[in-house]
Amino acid sequence: MIVITWNVQWCRGCDGVVNPARIVRDARAMGDFDVLCLQEVARNYPGLAGSAGEDQFELLREQLAGFVAVEGIATDVLSAGGRRRQFGNLILTRLPVLQAFRHLLPWPADPAVPSMQRSAVEAVLQAPFGPLRVTTTHLEYYSLAQRSAQVEALRALQGEAASHALDPVSRETEGSPFQRQPRPAAGILTADFNFRSDDPLYARLQAPLGDGLPAYSDAWRVRHPGRPHEATLGVFDKRQWPDPAFACDFIFVTEDLAPRVREVSVNLRTEASDHQPVMLELD
Repeated sequence: MIVITWNVQWCRGCDGVVNPARIVRDARAMGDFDVLCLQEVARNYPGLAGSAGEDQFELLREQLAGFVAVEGIATDVLSAGGRRRQFGNLILTRLPVLQAFRHLLPWPADPAVPSMQRSAVEAVLQAPFGPLRVTTTHLEYYSLAQRSAQVEALRALQGEAASHALDPVSRETEGSPFQRQPRPAAGILTADFNFRSDDPLYARLQAPLGDGLPAYSDAWRVRHPGRPHEATLGVFDKRQWPDPAFACDFIFVTEDLAPRVREVSVNLRTEASDHQPVMLELD
């Protein structure tokens, strides 16, 4: 099973060109992925550099015949023309989607800095080895207070899902919204986290949850212990990111999935975004 995560900067490459088809093409060049997790996808935002206001959620979906699109809208506002402007995350997968959740993350007021609403989109997938949760998100860049609250929310969501995995099954609710659906403890969390591996929030996200619930571990460190994570930001786009390149895009797996991690790699060739995509391969 292959999962790719990528902050696509509204599909805008280092050349300034917005090209959703290029995003999918470069992701496909990495491997025959089963799940593609994308951050910074836009719909009807002509004010973004290089964009004509195209529906990127739909254009990306059209590039992947047979894939299901699970949208995770964070910003949803009315434009002057009466159309909705939407911005957020997207999961595209060819695996059966057993259940989907859209979580708005905490957004405590922090008037000292600009910020936007953030969301996490979660899909429960039928993986080859059983039900599996895949969540992708994009944490706040400017506000430490908001980013910290969002990390706590992600920890709480993992604890919630792992607890629901223990729920008893009852046939009395079959066919109703109360029917219990798979929501396993096993999960993958991908994102542009807007923190580095030496940030306390990186460690906090992986701290034990208690009660025997499986916590997250950085898949890179599972596969490459002692080796610094390859850079995911500022590799090619030196106009926006003139400082040395660094990693802020990670893939976390729950502890029970760690033995399945076969490889984690960063695509250091593509210039289709200001970020580099990260790929996880599971046995």
